[in-house]
Amino acid sequence: MFDRDTVFVDIETTGGNANRDRITEIAIISMRNGEIVSEWSTLVNPLACIPEYIQNLTGISDCMVRDLPPFEEISNEVYERLSDSVFVAHNARFDYGFLKNEFKRCSKTFRAPVLCTVKLSRNLFPEYKRHNLDSIMDRHGLHCSARHRALGDARVLFEFMQQLYASLEPQQVDEVIKKLLKRPSMPAGINEDDIDELPESPGVYMFYDKRGAPLYIGKSVNIRERVLSHFSSDHLSAKEMKISQNLAAIEHIETAGELGALLQEARLIKKRLPIYNHRLRRYDSLSTIQWNESNEESIPTIIDADSLDPASISNHYGLFKTNKKAKDTLRKLAKEHQLCEKLIGIEKGKGACFAYQLKNCKGACVGEESLMQHQIRLMEALQPLKNKTWPFDGRIGIREVSLNRRNTDIHIFENWCYLGTAHDESQLNQLSLFKKEELMFDLDTYKILVKYLRNNKSSDLMYI
Repeated sequence: MFDRDTVFVDIETTGGNANRDRITEIAIISMRNGEIVSEWSTLVNPLACIPEYIQNLTGISDCMVRDLPPFEEISNEVYERLSDSVFVAHNARFDYGFLKNEFKRCSKTFRAPVLCTVKLSRNLFPEYKRHNLDSIMDRHGLHCSARHRALGDARVLFEFMQQLYASLEPQQVDEVIKKLLKRPSMPAGINEDDIDELPESPGVYMFYDKRGAPLYIGKSVNIRERVLSHFSSDHLSAKEMKISQNLAAIEHIETAGELGALLQEARLIKKRLPIYNHRLRRYDSLSTIQWNESNEESIPTIIDADSLDPASISNHYGLFKTNKKAKDTLRKLAKEHQLCEKLIGIEKGKGACFAYQLKNCKGACVGEESLMQHQIRLMEALQPLKNKTWPFDGRIGIREVSLNRRNTDIHIFENWCYLGTAHDESQLNQLSLFKKEELMFDLDTYKILVKYLRNNKSSDLMYI
């Protein structure tokens, strides 16, 4: 770390959106060979009003910056101080993103190797849950001369780095920093700006080739990290290599949480049919096993599930993307439970079934086992496959709130069918008009929702 020129950076802003909000203060501490060579900070005129809650947090008011130069007038000096150095900041994507956008407004391209002290702390001290600046200060006995002011916070970052090298093995710190600074090689068709625009939040990302055809759609709780992982492993996978070679554009959709990302991924893959997605691709029809367990002579039948009322799905066994998969499942159950293949509908004809001749059927087909006994064993075999009953009295919404509390999604469901996601009250009212006969059952949505309800508390549920 000490072999490279390094700058410890902190900024204050009018808000959290790097495209809309502006910088009000910037501090840059320059380090060379482990020693501070300069400290510099300045207030900046954001050319916009500073919200009251930001003024209360930072102490920077409109009157303090009104007569000061805007960023454009100091951009050359800021650029010179940052150039050819490792960029260190706490939650570095925030500071780096704001500065890149400010430079872009001045027709300057800024790029630097970035080290985030949040990630550094998480990697070195994984046993701790919190890694915000206040937690780090408490944990390591650091003090700040002016909290929520740029220079005070930047000094804390420098002291934190000194503390790490003093209290831990320097080689250990170096290895973590080297890992965090390492960037995978970018595919030829995109540049680092495409990556820098990706958020570190949940959502869906889409890869396109130069003709605009979709190559791959994926989801993650950290879009940027997941996209970069494609390129770091492209030499290990033929599929990843082909994606990288053809990639020309990246798009993304942010969601409040993981459930929204899963639902968006399943929907978009079926809609756009990307070349390298297979798991969630659209299927022509859906099959299920119909069986009347109260009738001794009833034989399981594979039927088309697409025409079923979604409310009756729970009266059937299993959901399969092809008839063949349904039949293969019955055949597997017959073998595992010594069931008669004739009495479960996968073999025709009279007399003993083929499995009986191989001593893998208990003989219900030749009268050696009663039909009732066979039905009981068939019921036990099929029971784990029985589709889940919709556990609510009507339509529900599942609320997801982003970690920064800025975005809320409400996902609407009825009888395992996904109606859509509302981001505000008007959209919620619109989705509430969805008619029952318009419900479309989707296997992937069913699996996503079953898993979510099994693993999450009901506190975020609401009846619509």
